[in-house]
Amino acid sequence: MRLIDTDKWSEIIDTLFRHKLRTSLTALGVGWGIFMLVLLLGAGKGLQNGVEYNFRDDAVNSLWLYDGQTSIAYKGMPVGRQIQFENQDYDALENIDGIEYKTGRFYLRGDFITQYKDKSSSYNTRCVHPDHKYLENTLMDNGRFINQTDLDKKRKVVVIGKLVAEELFETFKENPQIPIGKWIIIGDIPFQVVGVFSDNGNEREMQYMYLPITTAQLAFNGKNRINQLMMTVGDASVEEANIIAKNIQKDFAARHKFSPDDDRAVRVRNTVEEFEKFQMLFLFIRGFVWTVSLMTILAGIIGVSNIMLIIVKERTKEIGVRKALGATPYSIVSLIVSEAIVITSVAGFVGLTLGVGAIMGMKILVGAGGDFFRNPEVDLYVVLVAIGLLVFSGALAGFFPAYKAAKIAPIVALRAD
Repeated sequence: MRLIDTDKWSEIIDTLFRHKLRTSLTALGVGWGIFMLVLLLGAGKGLQNGVEYNFRDDAVNSLWLYDGQTSIAYKGMPVGRQIQFENQDYDALENIDGIEYKTGRFYLRGDFITQYKDKSSSYNTRCVHPDHKYLENTLMDNGRFINQTDLDKKRKVVVIGKLVAEELFETFKENPQIPIGKWIIIGDIPFQVVGVFSDNGNEREMQYMYLPITTAQLAFNGKNRINQLMMTVGDASVEEANIIAKNIQKDFAARHKFSPDDDRAVRVRNTVEEFEKFQMLFLFIRGFVWTVSLMTILAGIIGVSNIMLIIVKERTKEIGVRKALGATPYSIVSLIVSEAIVITSVAGFVGLTLGVGAIMGMKILVGAGGDFFRNPEVDLYVVLVAIGLLVFSGALAGFFPAYKAAKIAPIVALRAD
């Protein structure tokens, strides 16, 4: 018994090549469907990767509070009253349930030149609490971040970004430890470098410097002023994060004497909600991509089915002769089904190859990626499953007309027009 029926496969190949146009048009519908599936899935993933990359710089489970102006008159106090955060507001967050990490920010106003020996430049400086590293996903390359002891003792220490270290210390690339322990001048005040950090999400962040907020408030006449408050809410859902935000607003409203319904007095940015909106958007995009692609593939399968019906009708007399010579219904059905499988398999493989090639071309064009589109890719497992279903559907498309023809009596088949 031969493992491979070479005669049958030779006949299938000969039949397909004798009807080149019909075979090509049938395969085109199937191949185009797979190509569009790969291309659209890859492009959609590129968009998703770009947006998620932008979120890498900050914690996606965070609330950001900004002070503002009152917009509702409250207990005889006028509209337009400025609300300013203070150290007491940061301390009050300890009593709010659901908060994981928290930090404040105090910004230095004016131009402060940073100097080390004969090198000098101006850098953005943030004055923060120790938990700030969790809010900005800060990566410590050398040394340490600001700690609670720095705040309690108002130490004159600073954590500098990698790009700051490269500019101020000539031998930093050869010896990354060299900034640790060195004293730099910020304004007219010396600060000791205790750490060097980097950032995965945003290279611009590595041009920043961090100071203990209590030290900066004292050294730069900030009193107890805080410009911004930030916190993470663990694995809270959007609804739970909104409840935490409302509880914060109520607490702040009671202490700063503004209406609890005044959303402009304390403005809240909920990144949990923002991130979920993007996730829902991409879920819709993936659903749309699959719908369009599957409809295209379905059209190809219908085309295969129609072609199989035509083929069976054209070969009805041939089928009658085969049965008269002793051919079994199985051999007849397998011949027709094999033709359908060959068409769908080859077309699917070609569509997959072209689609992967198009995705690779996208990667070359976008390079490292932009703000909203980067690293387009497609899950080949998903595509291979789609091709498997396509081949199975193609087999079914050829089976039913072939099975119907195989049941016809030889004499009837020979009389067919």
